[in-house]
Amino acid sequence: MIDVQAISKRFGSVQAVDAVSFRARDGEITGLLGHNGAGKSTTLRILSTVIAADSGTATIDGRDCKRTALEVRKRLGVLPHGSGLYPNLTARENIAYFARLRGLADDTIDAHLRALIEQLDMRDFIDRRAKGFSQGQKLKTALARALIHRPHNIMLDEPTSGLDVTSVRSLRELLRRLKSMGCCVLFSSHVMQEVSALCDDIVIIAHGQVVADGAPDAIREAMQTNDLEEAFMRAVGDAPTPSLPRSAGEAVAPAPTLPRSAREREE
Repeated sequence: MIDVQAISKRFGSVQAVDAVSFRARDGEITGLLGHNGAGKSTTLRILSTVIAADSGTATIDGRDCKRTALEVRKRLGVLPHGSGLYPNLTARENIAYFARLRGLADDTIDAHLRALIEQLDMRDFIDRRAKGFSQGQKLKTALARALIHRPHNIMLDEPTSGLDVTSVRSLRELLRRLKSMGCCVLFSSHVMQEVSALCDDIVIIAHGQVVADGAPDAIREAMQTNDLEEAFMRAVGDAPTPSLPRSAGEAVAPAPTLPRSAREREE
């Protein structure tokens, strides 16, 4: 489980993240939404231990991202925005290199890699140099690299950007498979159809702060629309939120609390 409690991060005069709190649970897919510059990537970088929060705490399976960064990395697979592959290495060599950096033995690497080649349909290009790969081939190689050590928690930063329909479908199927295995999946996206189809919970960030957090249906209901994209726009303040009818002089009702998931509603 990924647990974020009031993390903040400032870069000079820019408050990139301001007291962000949310949880991404095991066996669920959590979507992190927001405009460019909202604070999504900074949040993911803090969780992946690339940078440290100025304040607040972030933990992965109870391990503190700041104080026990090495332990966190062992339990985390990260697909950043941009594949970062070595172009003169084959897909197999790119994946194996990072697996060895993680301390995996050669026989373990071979076994894990055989499974990933089948799951991600990489047979046709696994032994080709990454130079000249299509966007989909780059993504599959980078994703296999993130999953080679079989982490329990997976974070992806806009993973479907630039992919064709076939590659997007393959990625969705893999994320659902990881969820069914009990993994914790957290990903950022701008594609509302994708988020609606995949996510158990959604965290919406605007101006470095969480403005909505809950199940997709709960967010649509709270924003009084059946369309998730419209709900997102209302949550971040780029579209008018419908006013609730009230009698003259009646105080405006507070914003509704959104249930995170069906399970929490039962609890």
